[in-house]
Amino acid sequence: MKPGAPPLQSARLLDQVRERVRYLHYSLKTEKAYLYWVRFFVRWSATQLGGMRHPRDMGVQEVEAFLSMMANERKVSASTHNQALSAILFLYREVLNIDLPWLNNIGRPHQTKRIPTVLTKEEVASLLVQMEGTTALLARLLYGTGMRLMEGLRLRVKDVDFDRHAIVVREAKGNKDRVVMLPHSLEGALKRQMLIARSLWEADRLAQRGGVDTPHALEVKYPKVGNTWGWFWMFPSPTLSTDPRSGVVRRHHLFEERLQRALKKAVVQAGIAKPVSVHTLRHSFATHLLQAGTDIRTVQELLGHSDVSTTMIYTHVLKVAAGGTASPLDSLLPIQ
Repeated sequence: MKPGAPPLQSARLLDQVRERVRYLHYSLKTEKAYLYWVRFFVRWSATQLGGMRHPRDMGVQEVEAFLSMMANERKVSASTHNQALSAILFLYREVLNIDLPWLNNIGRPHQTKRIPTVLTKEEVASLLVQMEGTTALLARLLYGTGMRLMEGLRLRVKDVDFDRHAIVVREAKGNKDRVVMLPHSLEGALKRQMLIARSLWEADRLAQRGGVDTPHALEVKYPKVGNTWGWFWMFPSPTLSTDPRSGVVRRHHLFEERLQRALKKAVVQAGIAKPVSVHTLRHSFATHLLQAGTDIRTVQELLGHSDVSTTMIYTHVLKVAAGGTASPLDSLLPIQ
């Protein structure tokens, strides 16, 4: 057991993984991913070894064979490969408390940085005009601020400042906070969305339903804080759901696939041939700011990048968009 880590109370392996993940305050997505890969690793090893064995009784050969299978048979991407490796390393180091030399010698696949897909301003306009309702407002907000999908969905009422035209993004990637602009063109729509959210909040209070989820057990220090208006979602779900960790029936934020489906439909209707995802709106936001002459350091702060080299990828996009260097063919042949 590592210093500062309490002894595990669970007996079953997957419960131990879940317990340690929650102790370290990892996200629910990380918890689900780690549980999936640990379960997959144990079951795959059982088929290869002719019977179920505890990971404590396995070692470098089994881990390397599993990772080789992932790369050669399943042909997973480098990011998926890295995620599986991280889950196994977490299992051995944090759960089983095994820190053997071979764990440090397992190489990670190299992830090639790709130039992101970026829409032109005209394409963004044609895409957004095809959308309607809450998903249209959310898509406009993500493009207008550069927020990630979950950052927009998890937006709380208290973090939208109409007076300063600013939005505070809480606990973003890397558990960092940052401030982004509130587009003036969305002020009226966001105020109307706040009224919709207010009606759901009041209905929940009248029905005495559980308040919204708050981070880091804040309700222990401030009881009923999840019932307050300021902590309510800007984009609440129209239906109730069961919290997967606490089991409490409460109102969650809008389901992420709702925007993804609406955007996919709008891409087809707009006749855009490029591969477009919700994250493409963030890429387009950064590129269009740089095209308008915004300083790259400002763009870095708005995106929440720790290193400016991450933001530099959009300068490569600008070179592609601008046509780069003139082709020698143009000096030989007339434009047809």
